[in-house]
Order: sequence, then C-alpha cells, then structure tokens
Amino acid sequence: MSDSKVTMVAPPEGVVGEGFFATKLNDVVGLARANSLWPLPFATSCCGIEFMATMASHYDLARFGSERVSFSPRQADMLLVMGTISKKMGPILRQVYEQMSEPRWVIAVGACASSGGVFDTYSVLQGIDKVIPVDVYVPGCPPRPEQIVEGVMKLQELVKSESVRRRSSPEYQELLASYNIK
Repeated sequence: MSDSKVTMVAPPEGVVGEGFFATKLNDVVGLARANSLWPLPFATSCCGIEFMATMASHYDLARFGSERVSFSPRQADMLLVMGTISKKMGPILRQVYEQMSEPRWVIAVGACASSGGVFDTYSVLQGIDKVIPVDVYVPGCPPRPEQIVEGVMKLQELVKSESVRRRSSPEYQELLASYNIK
C-alpha cells in the first residue's frame, strides 16, 4: 500500500453500473490527443537519420500513437524540427508551422535545432525558438532514438495536462503575438 492520501468519493447519481466511468472532458480530450499525435518531420541533416531509426521497427514510435507520419502540414499536429536550420530556411519553417492547424506542438530535435549546435555562424539560426514557439527540446548531436522517444513522451505528458481552452487563452495569444503569428 502506498502512503498517498487519496480520497474516494461516491460517483454522481445516475452514473453507476457496468460500462460507466465519470471523468472530465479535459482529461478525455487530452488523452485522445496525446495518443494520436501525427508527426510532421522537418529534417535537414543527421538528426533526420536518427528519426528514421526511431520510426523503424526496433524503436517503433507507432507504439505511442504516432503511426501516421504526415508530410503535409495541414494534416499534422506535431512538428519535429531536426537538424541545422539556416536563416534563409527560417521563413519556410515558420510558414510550415503556420499551415498546421490548432492544436499544434513543436519538438526541437538535436543541438542544431535547439541552439544552432556547433554552427555558431552568421548563416545558421541559433535555435528555432527565434522563429516559432517550441514545446519540447531533445538534446544531443545527434540524439539517440531513445531520446527522441522520450521527447515524444514528454510532449504527450504536456498534451494530456493541457486544457482544451488553452489555445484560445489570452496567454497563448500573447505568445503567438510575440512571434508575430496571428
């Protein structure tokens, strides 16, 4: 037995019996969203190869509900940015992000997408968070497939706990406005 102090309450009237389960809408929607993320890979270099290994049979990202890899931003809700992003590519990445429908989440995979990596030059974007908001950072150069899986699991935790109304909140609108995204 654990030492946690969990208080069990009686179910609401009329919601008792086999086949019934009382919960909150936020929890159900969060669980459904977290276990059906459709990834859009935006791979430019070696991190893309690690992502291929993550999707392959040994690591099998499909176990986490990411079976359907989308190559159209309009049919994806999880953007995985992998590799070096040049400053010329920044507007394209932003356009891809804006074409995704809400709710949308972003994972920066690897040192280059997170901070520019070893390429501290005039032509390399020093982190994609200069162009679009990022939800999860996966470190490494390149990160192992286990790290990418852990990044997806961290994103699933975030999605499960996210309110259904968060995306229309003033705080979220302010975040998008700071990136000049409408």
